[in-house]
Amino acid sequence: MGKIWRISGPVVIAEDMRGSQVYEVVDVGDARLSGEIIGLESDKAVIQVYEDTGGLRVGEPVAGTGEIFTVELGPGMVGNIYDGVQRSLVTMKEEIGDFIARGTRIPALDPDKKWSFTPTVKAGDKVSEGDIIGTVPETGLIEHKIMVPIGMEGTIEGIKEGQFTIRDTIAVLENGGGKKELTMAQRWPARKPRVYKRRFDPEDLLVTGTRIIDYLFPLALGGKASIPGGFGTGKTVNLQQMARWSQTHLNIYVGCGERGNEMADVLHSFKKLKDPATGRMLQEKEIFVANTSNMPVVAREISIFIGITMAEYFRDMGYDVLLVADSTSRWAEAMREIGSRLEETPGEEGFPTYLGSRLSSFYERSGRVECVGSPRRMGSATVIGSVSPPGADFSEPVTQATLRIVDALYSLDVALANKRHFPTINWLQSYSLYADTVDRWWKKVSEEYTYVRNQTLTILQKEADLEEIVRLVGPEALPEDDKLLLLVARMIREDYLMQSAFHPIDTYTDPARNHKMIYVIIKFYEMSRAMVESGALVSDIAGMKLKQRISRMKDIPNEEFDKYIADLLLDIEKSSIHEEGGG
Repeated sequence: MGKIWRISGPVVIAEDMRGSQVYEVVDVGDARLSGEIIGLESDKAVIQVYEDTGGLRVGEPVAGTGEIFTVELGPGMVGNIYDGVQRSLVTMKEEIGDFIARGTRIPALDPDKKWSFTPTVKAGDKVSEGDIIGTVPETGLIEHKIMVPIGMEGTIEGIKEGQFTIRDTIAVLENGGGKKELTMAQRWPARKPRVYKRRFDPEDLLVTGTRIIDYLFPLALGGKASIPGGFGTGKTVNLQQMARWSQTHLNIYVGCGERGNEMADVLHSFKKLKDPATGRMLQEKEIFVANTSNMPVVAREISIFIGITMAEYFRDMGYDVLLVADSTSRWAEAMREIGSRLEETPGEEGFPTYLGSRLSSFYERSGRVECVGSPRRMGSATVIGSVSPPGADFSEPVTQATLRIVDALYSLDVALANKRHFPTINWLQSYSLYADTVDRWWKKVSEEYTYVRNQTLTILQKEADLEEIVRLVGPEALPEDDKLLLLVARMIREDYLMQSAFHPIDTYTDPARNHKMIYVIIKFYEMSRAMVESGALVSDIAGMKLKQRISRMKDIPNEEFDKYIADLLLDIEKSSIHEEGGG
């Protein structure tokens, strides 16, 4: 038992703490506030406190628990809402009310709720770490697979079937004369990556439903990406769209230091949405970590690791998991706050010198892996984090450190936001290193994917090259083929890249529809070039009814879309034949 020696905001230094360990969880003060040791020197321990330290006094007791910070994993996680230290806010509201009292201890998983457990092994079977021994139907979309905890192996002496709580013994494991009781819950250190057999390069597309991401700058399952952008550019909306519509088995949304009203909007809206692939309520495949800006600053730091530990746990079941974090800038600011309290030598703009390594320890836990245990299974954890650079200055330390780690960048543009062009992903500044690896996946949708994508990016790049000339001499001074390119580039921007998150049809575009939309525009461009070569004017092409019909593609319901596209392509083909015939 130690005692408080000094208090500096969210950081407390305690003395008489010999025998403690770094990252050990401690109870601070008479109120038993939750904290974690982040440094040791002689008999003094540096503690980051995850609750408001107001009212603490020097001399109050500090008690170590002997355990490092762990995440509780088991049935009851899906659909739940947690705070930054994995206290269930759903349970907290039922038991305490709308306001959280300091020192409150709320379990992450309901210890009294019973779950239906069905074993997949029998007595006498030999099992080892990661082996699936049974299943629990947690929601209509998630079958929770109960696994042998990491580090355990032996022979099943007995296993039960029926209704059990997460604390009840469901199986007994015998190994070398010793016995171990297994339950449906297990714990894992938040800062330690979970183990796997082998790691593979991401190669399958993560379908997000956002056209510019899926087609032009694809993100692969198991990849890592960043969305930096200034205030008002739509970072939160983009992350919400990904968490809503990404075609993964499970999505985890970590609200890390953003405004409380944004998190409240997420929680409110997700209750009404349905998964486009199954028609079931979207909440049946979501986990929320709500650690907003009005919560203790240091809880932001651990909330990210809680989220990624949950993602790895479900990955180990063989699921594809998406984790979105909004935003890593607020997380970095929490580290800067702690560093200044500890009087550490600051790096650029006051951020700690270990900023890059700490960011890397988060993003590098993404990946596509072969899971430990049997049956053999593959799983993936995809990580997307937003960055909030002050003044939209991408040269600031958090953005630059993130760019050295991620393999896909979705750069949000203030100029596009001012033009009301959403999403504001800048097609000239964004990139994806997964474009080549997901090429095989896209070619299952259409063999023409690579050609159409390259044509689209080429047109947009040429438009940017012509902008300076247009500003100097005006568009009328350009030759007809350049005028046509500007016309088609505008069609790509307005009829394809622009996408409304609030439109019932346009909010989500599946891959087949996505390809057909841009394919029609490229075919229109090829037809129009032939017309221009035959002497037609671009002003006449711009007035064609065919162009007006193309602009309405995004509003056509899915059940009518294929016929609508087939009619457009037929009319484009007829126009091409007409031109070839010299009409």
